[in-house]
Amino acid sequence: MKFFIINSFRSLVYIAYFAVIVVFALGTYIERKQVNQTFYELFGRRLTEAGEGLVAFASGLAVGWFVATILCGLIVTLLDIRDDINDRLPDARDH
Repeated sequence: MKFFIINSFRSLVYIAYFAVIVVFALGTYIERKQVNQTFYELFGRRLTEAGEGLVAFASGLAVGWFVATILCGLIVTLLDIRDDINDRLPDARDH
């Protein structure tokens, strides 16, 4: 049973990893006008419509990858700490 629970948590983290990336990519694509405005403020040039979508989607993928890595890494770390504590708990009760 413990094997199934640990692997189901791991599967949820894998799904969450890609879901976070997709949400960020689609979110920046939807807000591509704002991305174009930010690009204009940084570089002083406006993007074409195709370039606007491409830059928005690529920046969403990059930011989504970074956020997903941090978020899912924290989840896995906390689950591992919890699992280690649960493994050592019976030893502590014996003393």
